Amino acid sequence: MSRIRRRDTKPELLLRKALWARGFRGYRLDLAGLPGRPDLAWMSRCVTVFVDGAFWHGHPSAYKPGKSGAYWDEKIQRNMQRDRQADVALRAMGWTVIRLWDFEVRKNLSGCLARIENALTAVKDEDT
Repeated sequence: MSRIRRRDTKPELLLRKALWARGFRGYRLDLAGLPGRPDLAWMSRCVTVFVDGAFWHGHPSAYKPGKSGAYWDEKIQRNMQRDRQADVALRAMGWTVIRLWDFEVRKNLSGCLARIENALTAVKDEDT
């Protein structure tokens, strides 16, 4: 597990590079001051983005309960619960929360970018 990165994963770097190319700047990385420690956060627009690993966050295509043993079942369940708690806490604070799967970023980058752009645009439209 020591080789598992918390930040700067390949899907996260791919997403950030694409966001930068599209002119979306001003985000902060790996923000420890917010619940769940979002991968990306636009402070002025209250938009957060998480890029979740399919296995570590319990996506059905990558994680099958009972297959890897009790330790992993408990760990993945705790991760999923922590994700839900972070989402609830962030929304209660007025943040928009976007969760993307790592494989989703790799296979459908344009769709992921559209979701983020829509969220950022919706917040900007509310301000005017």
